[in-house]
Amino acid sequence: MAKRKTPGLNTSSMADISFLLLTFFLLTSSINTDQGIARRLPPPLPPNQDKPPEVRERNIFIVKINSKDKLLFNGEIGNVRDLKDRAKEFLGNPQDKDNLPEKEDVYIEGFGGTYPVSKGIISLQNDRGTSYDMYIQVQNELTAAINEMRNDLSKDKFGKGYADINNKQRDAIDKAIPIAISEAEPKNVGGN
Repeated sequence: MAKRKTPGLNTSSMADISFLLLTFFLLTSSINTDQGIARRLPPPLPPNQDKPPEVRERNIFIVKINSKDKLLFNGEIGNVRDLKDRAKEFLGNPQDKDNLPEKEDVYIEGFGGTYPVSKGIISLQNDRGTSYDMYIQVQNELTAAINEMRNDLSKDKFGKGYADINNKQRDAIDKAIPIAISEAEPKNVGGN
């Protein structure tokens, strides 16, 4: 018996089919994008100013994160759960304590008068070994503190939450409770 030759496969349309499959998967699949932290940078210093103005020690709330994800608040050991309340206490200074930030009366158009604006600045410093998860948790807590303070002031001044007020009112609240977070460059401190 003679051997039969097996017929070859017609592969002329193989390239077209693979191109269609590639196009289909590119169009139907979703690609995760990186997320960031929305922050507006401060304006640059005027050309005639050599260095930023000095900030009094009482106006700085220092938050440090080491490489083992341990937190220090002004030299005291703390945890993430307490950070929001500590930041609100610091920035708000409701009892005008001498060890908490000073306030400056600033005219705010949306309020029709002056409002005591905190001079407090939160200084955040992390180690190069700090986990990204801990860094984001700290950022979230600091942002939540400011958002809660803005929401409370909005309810007090306008009778509505911060998300429900108009842009002019929102600008007034933003001037009364500014985001003042200073982030220092990470260091190689270690876990101590």
